[in-house]
Amino acid sequence: MNAKSIRYENDQEMYEALLKNPDVIKVNEYIKKAEEDGPMGTRRRLLATSVRLSRTMAPQIHKMADECVETLGMDIPLELYVYSSPQFNAACFKPEDGQLFVMFSSSLLEAFQGSELKFVIGHEFGHHVYQHHDIPIGYLLKGQQRPDPRLALDLFAWSRNAEISADRAGAICAQDLDGVARSLFKLASGLSDKVIEFSLDDFLKQVDEMRIEDEEPGQGAPQEDWFSTHPFSPLRVRALKLFHESCLVDEKGTTVQELEVGVQKLMGMMEPSYLDGRTDTATAMQRLLFAGAISVAHADGEISEDEIAVFEKFFGKGEFNDRLNIDIIKGKLDGRIGKMNELASMTQKMQVMRDLCIVSKANGNQIDSERRVLNKIADGLGVSRTFICHSIEQNLEPD
Repeated sequence: MNAKSIRYENDQEMYEALLKNPDVIKVNEYIKKAEEDGPMGTRRRLLATSVRLSRTMAPQIHKMADECVETLGMDIPLELYVYSSPQFNAACFKPEDGQLFVMFSSSLLEAFQGSELKFVIGHEFGHHVYQHHDIPIGYLLKGQQRPDPRLALDLFAWSRNAEISADRAGAICAQDLDGVARSLFKLASGLSDKVIEFSLDDFLKQVDEMRIEDEEPGQGAPQEDWFSTHPFSPLRVRALKLFHESCLVDEKGTTVQELEVGVQKLMGMMEPSYLDGRTDTATAMQRLLFAGAISVAHADGEISEDEIAVFEKFFGKGEFNDRLNIDIIKGKLDGRIGKMNELASMTQKMQVMRDLCIVSKANGNQIDSERRVLNKIADGLGVSRTFICHSIEQNLEPD
């Protein structure tokens, strides 16, 4: 099986579009110039902060990695590392000097076995195979240059689609849907086999129990997980189950078109669209985002030219003009929060809060007065302040 033939089509399409974005091109040119002056220091940092796993130290892990390399058709020297952490985590870094580096947390290597670990290794290799590091999402969203908020929204959506592709790479390496599901369950819950008896059917019920018609989050799902750079874990398992039942895995399975349509419907549960909507709820969301963005930008008592430029990138050229009365708009904030509470689901409230966090980040370093405005809106909507922290501070690199 050709690894590139199983790539999620939405990932491929968004990836190609993002590579043509002027801001992405500019940052990639900056990175390329920096790399011409010498290595970026990835290997040096890994050697200083973690332990390199030699073939003598970790023969089974290297054997799994070799098998994944063959399955995915890779041709690049590898170095594997482990670092001390109680959190289950793994990461693949952009190649440096013709080498690929993959890092695992100590707790993950201790708790994941067999196909569970092989899925994680294949997933990380998938980010390399699909060249996901060509989209420098961390530089774009956390760098000094303020990104276009529309671009920021696209980057978050693309990142989740990229995870679906990497999951498929991990799945064809693992060749065990139950093992893959156990792996994702452990990553989501932080629990090991010593604590629970895993049930795939029970895990998938989290998706089945979602109230799709009004876009409520899954039962038991942490709010911070809902609008992140990674898809909600049970959705990932459901997407992989569709993949496992398709002709890409079983020649008698469903067509590629049926697979992609099914996955797009699942991912749509994490992408409630409202910016271009015409329903009463979408209008309420747009109006709250407008007033909230003005309030965040004006949190320090003035709106700079840079903030106006960011605002107009988000809402359209000319939307900020002399006819806008800032004080009146800020005065309408409570009423628009109330309207949202009448019409919108919790998921939709969280979507607006996530977008306001993006606006806040796009305006540069967030200040205390901006955070107070965000907290006020979140409190009014009944959204956890922890969700704001997660939206602002989450890791943005593919992992």
